[in-house]
Amino acid sequence: MSSSSPPDWARLHHAYGRAKDVPGQLAALAGADPVARGAAVSALSSNVHHQGTRWPASAHVVAPLVMLADSPTTPDRPTVVHLLHAVALGDLSDDVLPFDPVRVFAAAERVSPSDEAAVLRVLFEDDDPDPDAVADVADAVALRWAAEAYRAAERHAPSFVAWLQDPEPAVAARAAALLAWFPEVPALATALAGVGSGTGVVRASANLALAFLPGPPGSGELAALTASLASPDEAVRVSAAVALARRRPTALPDEALTALVHADDDEITGVVPGWDRSLRGHVALALQRLGL
Repeated sequence: MSSSSPPDWARLHHAYGRAKDVPGQLAALAGADPVARGAAVSALSSNVHHQGTRWPASAHVVAPLVMLADSPTTPDRPTVVHLLHAVALGDLSDDVLPFDPVRVFAAAERVSPSDEAAVLRVLFEDDDPDPDAVADVADAVALRWAAEAYRAAERHAPSFVAWLQDPEPAVAARAAALLAWFPEVPALATALAGVGSGTGVVRASANLALAFLPGPPGSGELAALTASLASPDEAVRVSAAVALARRRPTALPDEALTALVHADDDEITGVVPGWDRSLRGHVALALQRLGL
């Protein structure tokens, strides 16, 4: 974690004005009271990624959330990681993977400090606001805030990689799903391939993350995915077949094709933690990619 001083929350904005309430909400996430934690999750969800939109305060929430998820004493860490995912990515769903942040956030680079100040003034300060006055820059400013939240999360990718080995399966599975959005993380493929097969949901999530990395799989990835095809866990088998169909479509093992076809026939159900698309949806996409 960074040793930098905490932000001046009173100078930052979220969806409802100044972010003075955010420190208390973050503190509540570490508390023993489940009702207070639930209220804090709801409040933060509304404040810093309201309907998918990020705000100037959003990027500054990332580091405290990572710190909470890093601590084994934090209650309900899977929910913290889920909240982090939402803050970092807004309402992006995994049907847009693979993700290219340079392309997606290109327009944000053209936003000036005066553009941002103008949007904030219209939203929060003017007595008689005129939204039309900032209509030509509002979307780009919102994209700038989204890019800042994404980049803030990217700086903490080493923690996400460490969570792949977390003893709590829901944390590890969500970490794998989160890492699918950060393809430039060093040695990401090796980390995902190295996830143990002892907990099916974690291996399944890692397989799905491997599906969206670029290029054909390396030897370590191929070994992990091939081994997954023999798993007694259906989600592990199917997710491996999905990954191989995406990354190695012209040399797909018979076992992978069989797993996909059977999953399609049986209408496999369920969602792997951290992923929006159901397993059946991933199977349908893989079969489409194969021309079937």
